[in-house]
Amino acid sequence: MNRTGMSRYIPENILVYVAVDPNLRGKGLGGKIISKALELADGNTALHVEYDNPAKRLYERLGFKSKYAEMRFSKDG
Repeated sequence: MNRTGMSRYIPENILVYVAVDPNLRGKGLGGKIISKALELADGNTALHVEYDNPAKRLYERLGFKSKYAEMRFSKDG
């Protein structure tokens, strides 16, 4: 979890990385990790997830809402 320092413009926190060992997935550990992080965070939280990421459903169940589309610029074309 990273604090943004920009609470007047974007959420106070960004959930950057969550990882669960592939052998332990499907047991609710990811949800517990995220729930605890949200509990400990002061203020609102955002995260970035690709539309086809299976974890997107977990984030939605935890209350995250899709608000913006991410846009990227690549100098490589």
